[in-house]
Amino acid sequence: MKTLTTFVALCLLCAAPVYAQALRVGMSPDYPPLAYREEGRVVGIEADNATAVGKILGREVKLVPMAFEQLIPALQAGEVDVLMSGLSVTAGRSGKVEFTEPYMQVGQMAIMHRDKIARFAQPWAVFREGVRVGVEPETTGAAFAARELPDAEVSFFADPEQAFSALRADRIDLYIHDAPTSWQLANSAENEDLISTYSPLTEEMLAWAVNKGNVALRDELNKALQLMRSSGTLSYIQSRWIPVQVEVKTP
Repeated sequence: MKTLTTFVALCLLCAAPVYAQALRVGMSPDYPPLAYREEGRVVGIEADNATAVGKILGREVKLVPMAFEQLIPALQAGEVDVLMSGLSVTAGRSGKVEFTEPYMQVGQMAIMHRDKIARFAQPWAVFREGVRVGVEPETTGAAFAARELPDAEVSFFADPEQAFSALRADRIDLYIHDAPTSWQLANSAENEDLISTYSPLTEEMLAWAVNKGNVALRDELNKALQLMRSSGTLSYIQSRWIPVQVEVKTP
């Protein structure tokens, strides 16, 4: 059976000499399947990415778990070297950090109760007048609803579980949230009554981030990313953790 180690074997052939210092990777482990805790360990796409990058660069990797809102401040304070935590590339963040090349394209997706598949199976159905839409405050999904759905009835929910309850109670028709939330539905027995269209409503690029001005480390990470892509390691990691067929684009 193929493992992550097998897929980074080619990368190891090009690995740099081992560094004295570990590569400290800031990660918020509350975003499955990108990064989350399982049996006391941090696992997911970003955890595997970090492992592969460490092998290519010849550096020990130390994962530093923290709350999402602490990531950029910790990077700026020098507490970590790189952020690998499903960060979307935005203009605001680009003013604070140095992003690598993107490694994945994702977007917001619409989740519904299976009883409403016939009504909302087509992506354009979300734009109908009077559609009751749920979003999480201050997210890309909320921004999408404010910008693109002026005729919708928008409700706010603190987290996906609250929104899922609203879907089941028929208080909303659709819940718009990040693609990883939709991917997790495919592996969730307790949510088998819900389904996503798996058709992105927005385009968001995910990338790793280093401190502003740390061009040397950014360039090293970009070289590692290119090798992961060409060797098949990157696509293997993504397909290992994403349980549904989605379109994943990389430059």
